[in-house]
Order: sequence, then C-alpha cells, then structure tokens
Amino acid sequence: METIRVLQVDAFTDEPLSGNPAGVVPDADGLTDEQMQAIAAEMAVSETAFLRSSDDADRRIRYFTPTQEVDLCGHATIGTFAHRYDEGLDPGTTTLETNVGVLEIDVDADGTAWMTQDAPQVREVDVGYDRVADALGVDRAALEGASADLPLAVSSTGLPFLIVPITYLSDVGGADPDMNAIEALTDDLEATGVYLFSFDALEAESTLHGRMFAPGAGVPEDPVTGTASGAVGAYLDRFGAFDDEFPDELRLEQGHYVDRPGLVRVQVADRVRVGGRGVTVLDGSLAVPASDDDDIIEA
Repeated sequence: METIRVLQVDAFTDEPLSGNPAGVVPDADGLTDEQMQAIAAEMAVSETAFLRSSDDADRRIRYFTPTQEVDLCGHATIGTFAHRYDEGLDPGTTTLETNVGVLEIDVDADGTAWMTQDAPQVREVDVGYDRVADALGVDRAALEGASADLPLAVSSTGLPFLIVPITYLSDVGGADPDMNAIEALTDDLEATGVYLFSFDALEAESTLHGRMFAPGAGVPEDPVTGTASGAVGAYLDRFGAFDDEFPDELRLEQGHYVDRPGLVRVQVADRVRVGGRGVTVLDGSLAVPASDDDDIIEA
C-alpha cells in the first residue's frame, strides 16, 4: 500500500475550527479516480482537493465530495493555496487547470488567495415561490417581499446555484430545509445547490448573510461556499442590486448557523474573483490500498 500526505485546511477564515473544512492532497499524481473517491470518503469533509501535474497550467486540481467528483470548489481551492503559501509559495499569480478550464489564482502577501472564476451565466427560472418556500422551510411572503427587484435565478461562475433572496436574517436562520425537496428542485433546475441570503447581515461591514444547501452533491449544508459566493456576486451584478455604483468588494457571511463562521470576499469587475484566508488544522498521512484492492483506507 502507498502512503500519501493529507491535510485538512479550514478555508475562508483565519481561525482554526471555523470556516469551511477542506481536504487537501498536495501530491495526487498516480492516484486513480477510485482511490481519490475513497480518500474523499475517508476524509469525510464536503470536498477534498487533489493537486496534480498539468500540461496546460502550473498545476491540475480535481475535487471530490464523499460521494462524487465535482467540477469546481471554491473553498477547497482557497484551502489548497493557503497551504501552499504556508509551505513557501511566493505571492503572485499561478494558473490552475480544473474541469471547467484553466483559472488564475492570485496570492497576496498576507496569504489571501483569490480565485478567478468562470465567465458568469445567469438565467431567471420559472419556479413557484410555494415550491421554493416549502423546500427551504421558510415563509413564502418573506421570499416574495425580497424578490420584488431580485428574481429567483440560477447563476453560475463555474457551478450553477439557485439564488434565493429573503427579507431578514431571522428568515435565513429560521430556514428548516427539506433535503429531499431541495434535491428534486435542484435536479429540475440543473443546479448544484440553493443559496439563500439576506442583506440583513450580522456585521455592519458585511454585504449579506447566506446559507447554501446541496444535498444532491452530498452536502446537506455547506458552511462557507466559494463557488456559490461567486455566483451570488454575478447575480447581484446582473440584476442591479445596488442603487449606487457596484461595490469594489462584497463581503459574504456564511456558516454561523452550523457553528463554522466564515467570510468570503468577492470582486466583480471584468471577471468574478473570490478570495479568503485558510488555516491548516490537520497534517497527516493515509495508507491507500492499490486500485484493485477493496480494503478500507487506514488512517
């Protein structure tokens, strides 16, 4: 059996045991799809990132939930580059090959990693407020009151999310989602998950507070979601959410209702960029059986 290095990095935070935990395998060359899937299941976090060599970029990355591969993951990317910065990666720009194409990653001198996301695609959807309210376990009137100028829409900067504005922070916190109904809803809309948000945030400097549910991807509730945050930035830009000039930077709170508070920074200009910090909280090794071996991975 081969032994490989694995890490857990808490992303979109500079405090351990907060933000969104991501698995990181810094040298995944030679691992098969089956081995990567088994490692992700063993890590048992929402996504594990596998860093590999690339002919088209500086590095290649693939992402697996405990149950399936996904094309893009913001927090696992931020976590990966927070780790690389801690290991001596110089500030600057590097390229990263993903399943959705080659993206640019910028690392600031303070260790903040910025992920340039895919070109935005935003489409309004014809789905009833009753169905969305029932799936999320929220009041229909609270959805309609927030949606006068901001419609229900699927937005993507790499992964598609149904974006759902609601009136108050208490509505966000009081949501009681029906995971089966959310999975059926996202399947019908060809979306990865549902992002519920309110401009009624906890901190005065924050733009909004959100929660994200993606049971169809094996993630009932994600603590802090980079790809969804980029999608929200594109959505707010598309529908003119701000009366004045669009802010240079959005600050998105998430994770407080699952005791994993974090903050995502989003910039919307020529391209959407998502940024944040990360903290390595676990650094160890796994023994990986050969690809044709059905034994359980041993920590």
